[in-house]
Amino acid sequence: MARHLITGGSGFVGAEVAATLAARGDQVVAFDLRSSPRIESVIASYPNVSFVAGEIVEWAGIASVMQEFRPDAVLHFAAVVGVRASLDIPMQTMRVNVEGSLNVMEAMRLFGVRRMVHMSSEETYGHFESDRITEDHPQHPLMAYGISKVAVEQFGRSYAELYGLECLNVRTCWVYGPGLPRPRVPKTLIDAAVAGEPLHLDAGADFSVDHTYIDDLVDGTIRILDHPNHPYDAYHIASGMAPSLADIVDIIRELVPGADLSLGPGTIEFVPGVKAWRKGALDISRAAEVVGYRPRYDIRAGIAATLAAQSDRGKRE
Repeated sequence: MARHLITGGSGFVGAEVAATLAARGDQVVAFDLRSSPRIESVIASYPNVSFVAGEIVEWAGIASVMQEFRPDAVLHFAAVVGVRASLDIPMQTMRVNVEGSLNVMEAMRLFGVRRMVHMSSEETYGHFESDRITEDHPQHPLMAYGISKVAVEQFGRSYAELYGLECLNVRTCWVYGPGLPRPRVPKTLIDAAVAGEPLHLDAGADFSVDHTYIDDLVDGTIRILDHPNHPYDAYHIASGMAPSLADIVDIIRELVPGADLSLGPGTIEFVPGVKAWRKGALDISRAAEVVGYRPRYDIRAGIAATLAAQSDRGKRE
C-alpha cells in the first residue's frame, strides 16, 4: 500500500486526487488550511484517508506531518492560485507558493521522501508564441502567480541536483468541472445557463485557451506519480485543444436549449483594465508518450459532464 501526502488536499484538485488514490487502496493524508465538504465526503467513504490542518508556510506543521506519516511521495497542490491573486496579494502569493514549497522540499529532504509531483501552470509561459506550445516554450511569466510557479520548478531542480529529490511538474491549464470554486469560464457560463439567467459579456468571443476537465487532470497527475522513471521533469496535462469562448457559448446553447448567453468580440480581461495575454493549446504529446496520458474530455464532453453532475446534485437536493 503506497502512502501519499497531498498538500492542498481539501481543494478542488487535491480532494479528487485523494479520492482516486484512496479508491485503489493507497493511504492518503490531506494537509490543508481547513477541511472542505468534498474532502470530508472522501474521508467518510474511505478509512484510508485522513485530514491534517496546517499551513505549508509554518515549518513545524509540515515537518511534523512528514515525520509522522513518512509518505512515499508528496503531491504538492497547496498554493495561492490565479492572476487575480497575483494582483491583489502578490507578497502573500510569493510567500505561500515559494517559501511554503521550500518548506515542503526541506521536510522531504530531512525525512527521506524522494518524489514530489508539483501542480504548476501555463501561467509560467506568459505570452504564448504560437497557438500550440510544448514544454520547451520559453518561460516568461508576467504575474506573481506564474513567477512563483517558475521559482518552485527551479527550486525543485536545485533540490534534485543537490539532494536527489525528484520534483515533477504538472503544467495544466484552466481546470474546470463539477465543484470548481472559482468564478471563471466556462463555470460562469454554465451556471447562468442552468439557472436560466442571462449572461452577456462585452468581450471575449475570440479568446482561446486550453480547458482541462478535472477527471483528466487527476488521471494525468496520477500517471506521472506512478511512472517509475521520468526522462523529463515537466509535463503538460491538458486537453491539447484551445476552443474559443464563442465556441464554448455555442456548445452550452446546444446542450441547454434557451440559454441566454452572448459575448462581444475580442479578448477577455483577467481583471478590469488587465487584458488577457495570448494563450492557446498545450501540446500533450510528451505525457502521451511517457505515461500514456490520453484526455477523455474535449470541451463539449467536459461541459456535458459538468451539466450532468449539476443536474444529479439538484435532484438529490
